[in-house]
Amino acid sequence: MTTPPAVGGGIVPRFGRAKILVVGDLILDEFVWGKVHRISPEAPVPVVWVQSESVMPGGAANVANNISALGAQVSVVGLVGEDRWGARLVEELASRQVQTSGILRSPRPTTVKTRVIAHHQQVVRVDREQRAALAPGLIDRLIRAVTERLAEVDAVIIEDYGKGVITRQLLEAVIPLAKRRRKIVTVDPKEEHFDLYRRVTALTPNRAEAGEAVGRELESDADVIQAGEEILRRLQCEGVLMTLGEDGMCLFERGGRRTRIPTVAQEVFDVAGAGDTVIATFTLALAGGATMEQAARIANHAAGLVVGKLGVAVVTPLELVATLVPHGPLKPSSRVLKNRR
Repeated sequence: MTTPPAVGGGIVPRFGRAKILVVGDLILDEFVWGKVHRISPEAPVPVVWVQSESVMPGGAANVANNISALGAQVSVVGLVGEDRWGARLVEELASRQVQTSGILRSPRPTTVKTRVIAHHQQVVRVDREQRAALAPGLIDRLIRAVTERLAEVDAVIIEDYGKGVITRQLLEAVIPLAKRRRKIVTVDPKEEHFDLYRRVTALTPNRAEAGEAVGRELESDADVIQAGEEILRRLQCEGVLMTLGEDGMCLFERGGRRTRIPTVAQEVFDVAGAGDTVIATFTLALAGGATMEQAARIANHAAGLVVGKLGVAVVTPLELVATLVPHGPLKPSSRVLKNRR
């Protein structure tokens, strides 16, 4: 069997040499696991008999967790509250070998998403968060935390969940500095902030985020093409990797090349955190010397693995290599979107 470039060329093994900085909104994902035996007499809702509870890093913290699980060195810059949830999130990250010295404490409470799951189905999600604008002094501290760590890393991931950490002031300071130092800069964007991401290396929006960015729904391949090319042109970045759910991904690169990548997911149990896995793996592959298309294909395989797991999950290098090998060499896709305009 021919070994694909992702393995034989050393891309996945190179993950262990990479140093990545994740900047963004930190979230604690809480899971309440139980069973349902009856409907409440008080309202037409299920009564969940709680059997266990667990927590996982979420948001930018989950991106860092994914990177660490793939064998790379990772540090994170963000905010948590002066509360038990913030302490628990820092503890969870540290236990996963994530460098947490860039996490600042704030009077604002930690963002927590609680999912109640019964019989492998999510019953309800409860969000605790505060989106008030950050004080200028706190933004300055975040900028300093990023600046102090830039020299040590190969790439910066900006993870924007719209919770207030990613601001114009921070991006206008961080992106030009990272680019001057020739760092890879990738962004998991929030649609209302798209114009702040000019000249980054690449963005990884999903279909809905890309549609919001261009002001229309993306219902057809032609819509996807137009939106991807418009975002690429408008932001002057090197690539846009648009995730399309069950339809896979579409990669747009500077110079006009676009490649459609079909999904490789066999079963889908939970899509929570799949976007975090995509940007983590995509960025690691770029830092390991992959072309943008190779990086996108490796990220697609990682996403296919993580959606087959229940809850916010991660992928290991061994799992990733195992799913890459049966597909043979990473050749250009035969399914290239054709421009129908």
